[in-house]
Amino acid sequence: MTEAEFLTALPVLAFQIVLVFARLGAAVMLLPGLGESEAPAPLRLGIGLATVLLLLPGLSASLPAAPDSVPGTVRLLAIEVLAGLWIGGLARLAAMTLAVALQTVAALIGLASVLVPDAQMGAQSAALGRLGSLAAAVLVLSSGLYALPLRALAESYAVLPAGAPWPAGEAVEAWVAAGSALLEVALRLAGPFVLGAVLVNLAMGLLARVAPQVQVQIVAAPGQILAGLALLALLAPPLLGTFLEALRAAWAALPGLG
Repeated sequence: MTEAEFLTALPVLAFQIVLVFARLGAAVMLLPGLGESEAPAPLRLGIGLATVLLLLPGLSASLPAAPDSVPGTVRLLAIEVLAGLWIGGLARLAAMTLAVALQTVAALIGLASVLVPDAQMGAQSAALGRLGSLAAAVLVLSSGLYALPLRALAESYAVLPAGAPWPAGEAVEAWVAAGSALLEVALRLAGPFVLGAVLVNLAMGLLARVAPQVQVQIVAAPGQILAGLALLALLAPPLLGTFLEALRAAWAALPGLG
């Protein structure tokens, strides 16, 4: 390619880079492990740009030409950003299962008042919920599972080509299904602690009837916390294994893969 040909193709190349980065960059900012709030913004930006450079050669032939009008360009970029947020958000929602489950566990064993900042679960989250967020990120990165949403992003251009109308109905259905799956898996993970909490509260109620002079809540609260933490330590390996299996199944159904 001569210098003149390169200068002629440069505006088209620049538009294609911006168009692909609109989808990939928006998704990378949300992807579990790669897009955590603890990761520096330049690092996340670098991952997004690197992903663009890797995928652009294979996508350039299928990308639309730059619209002639500014509103058309804005509309095209907005749809690409929505597509990235859709896929990245679905991946993030599935990864939040462990944090939601441990947030529920914290409420059941009496640790709901131990709060720490957590950008994912809200301004203040239970310490166990924050542990779940960090553990999910570590598991995603250490297991190599982050490759699934990246592959979904690459394959998403076959499902939703750049310039195609936004599938609002399908997007809403996917979000509803992801939310239902999150609650189902989170409750399944927290199931043993729900059963334990029922048994503990039943025992406390019986003790209060048998010995009303005993301050049951004061006596039982430390034991409830210790028993809950012991049960969590005991069930941690199968709990994390179940979470990884559920996360792998959820990510295998992401747009472009499912």
